[in-house]
Amino acid sequence: MLDYDLAEMYGIETSVLKRSVRRNIERFPTDFMFELTADEYENLRCQIGISNWGGTRYRPFVFTQEGVAMLSSILRSSTAIQVNIAIMRAETNRRKVPSENWIQGFL
Repeated sequence: MLDYDLAEMYGIETSVLKRSVRRNIERFPTDFMFELTADEYENLRCQIGISNWGGTRYRPFVFTQEGVAMLSSILRSSTAIQVNIAIMRAETNRRKVPSENWIQGFL
């Protein structure tokens, strides 16, 4: 997901999200988050129709599933806190369910 979509989802400004990520950059290896290259950003701008006069002037960060989960743990908005709690609960519940391979071993 793109930084500005996540910022909207979490109810914060994109600049706040980017600042938080930069302050915690060690939590975001390249398989969690990366910045689009200039060519990728230009291609994206052409595809979604961002004008030269509006929209962001900086290349967006792109977050993987793991990056979104990590992001929810560093942001301080109430939505981010609720997302982080939901992720932790989902992971705990997932661990309680035996894996399919484990079940097949007994069949």
